[in-house]
Amino acid sequence: MTIDIAHFKTKLEEEERFLEEELKKVGRRNPDNLSDWEAVPTDKDSSQADENTIADNVENYEDNVAIVDTLETRYQEIKNALDKINQNIFGLCQSCNKEIDAERLEANPSAKTCREHM
Repeated sequence: MTIDIAHFKTKLEEEERFLEEELKKVGRRNPDNLSDWEAVPTDKDSSQADENTIADNVENYEDNVAIVDTLETRYQEIKNALDKINQNIFGLCQSCNKEIDAERLEANPSAKTCREHM
């Protein structure tokens, strides 16, 4: 069975764009490492804020950190899968080097392993 690389490349690129938009809502690219994302505080001016507002801002920032961590992990998985397409090794199990079935790739185009090595 042959994998439709163009189909999966399109799916991966769409998810990559979606994840970038979601990351921009809660974070920004690290200026020192453009492949890294970092959370941004929700309110930068807390000089006039009361303790409750400051506490809420800290909690919102912590939430943003968790969201960025989750999104960034998925974003890197997508980038790695796109790199594999460019290297002509997309869809191969990293454990046994056999082809990952299309059904598994349809569910998760960035899958690294076949069902046997999940």
